[in-house]
Amino acid sequence: MAAKKSGGKASGGKKTSAKGGVTKGMGFQAAAARISAKEGVSPDRARAILAAGTRKASPAARRANPNLKKVLPKKKGS
Repeated sequence: MAAKKSGGKASGGKKTSAKGGVTKGMGFQAAAARISAKEGVSPDRARAILAAGTRKASPAARRANPNLKKVLPKKKGS
């Protein structure tokens, strides 16, 4: 019998998103730091990019990751 291959990537099985390369299960600040380094933007701008993407998350994504509910809606007038 052939050996069964393990399901996962060479990076230890953590899944990354197609857009920003952010690892699943990563915290908000760590994800913002990675975006900042990859995109070459300030940490404040990276947090804004991450928050905007979080606000656009689908209902299915929110069910899979309830932490997405912690990001507040954008303030009016800004």
